[in-house]
Amino acid sequence: MNLISEIQYFPSLIFYKNSFHCTNIVFEQYETYQKMSFRNRTMIAGANGIIELSVPLARGRNQKGLTKDVRIDNRQKWQMRHWRSIESSYNHSPWFQFYVDDLTALYKKPFDFLIDWNLACFEWTTRILNWPVKISLSDVFHKKYEVRKWSDQRNNLLPKNYMYHDPVKYRQVFEDRNGFIPNLSILDLLCCEGKRAAILLK
Repeated sequence: MNLISEIQYFPSLIFYKNSFHCTNIVFEQYETYQKMSFRNRTMIAGANGIIELSVPLARGRNQKGLTKDVRIDNRQKWQMRHWRSIESSYNHSPWFQFYVDDLTALYKKPFDFLIDWNLACFEWTTRILNWPVKISLSDVFHKKYEVRKWSDQRNNLLPKNYMYHDPVKYRQVFEDRNGFIPNLSILDLLCCEGKRAAILLK
């Protein structure tokens, strides 16, 4: 199955659950960038509940261009802040130490464009999940795709609705304090379940 979707920052588990059967994923880069989405944000679990990590953009919220042209505002030390939050949240999780070197290197590598950062994050997760999926970027914008050949998931998962999808269940690091929080970033599942993550997603 072929899937077309916007590219997100360490997407939520429901994205992986809905797409894990796909052999080909095309990320939309010729769409008009849409704010209030997961394109520049991800959700992790902290000691006091959900922590939203948001990548600052060069034009702030006033993005009017194409997704492929959206630049990151690297004047803000966002990678350092995000990494500190991830490390604080998952340092004592069962599998964090298996990924710490890779993630440290990723969060130290500079990126100018949001799409390049998101792609690097996604490619890392496919390698860790041992998911042999083909990944590419769109060549042109199509409003519709042939339903027999494509699963069009563009703009299906938004911050206002992502928690209402059927969740993948597993033991979370702060579940004893906050209860189970559904559909967090793929990072949450990987740090908590490691190699078992792919089985849960299937």
